[in-house]
Amino acid sequence: MSHTQVIGVHLALIEEGRVLLGQRAGTGFADGQWHAPAGHLEADESVLRGMAREAEEELGITIREEDLELVHVLHDLDADDGTGRLQLFFTARAYGGRITNREPGKCARLDWWPLDRLPHPTVGYAAQAFARIAEGRQVSVFRRSG
Repeated sequence: MSHTQVIGVHLALIEEGRVLLGQRAGTGFADGQWHAPAGHLEADESVLRGMAREAEEELGITIREEDLELVHVLHDLDADDGTGRLQLFFTARAYGGRITNREPGKCARLDWWPLDRLPHPTVGYAAQAFARIAEGRQVSVFRRSG
């Protein structure tokens, strides 16, 4: 039996102990919850290119691939559809431009939150990843309850 993994890329933009999160809206996934700017890879796209593309599409900022640093890998065991997901969390050493909400149809608003006091509700696996990032842990596994 083969196993499929979907790869997600997430921007863990942390400045002065606060992380940038967006409140999801109108997507059908976790609407109303807070989440990191994120997306999935496109065909033949590297994880670095995908993260840089998502940052530009969602936030209007440019990040050079060499300025991205992998800070956490979360293996999301999705009980809902049986598809495993590797969620990669990157931080940016530098970026250009001004952060703006470029997808208001998918993101109600952007805000900075203390890394140790995330808003409620935050998407479960993202909350776990940020807790592990704060602890300095590089890898975790998330199992959905139910």
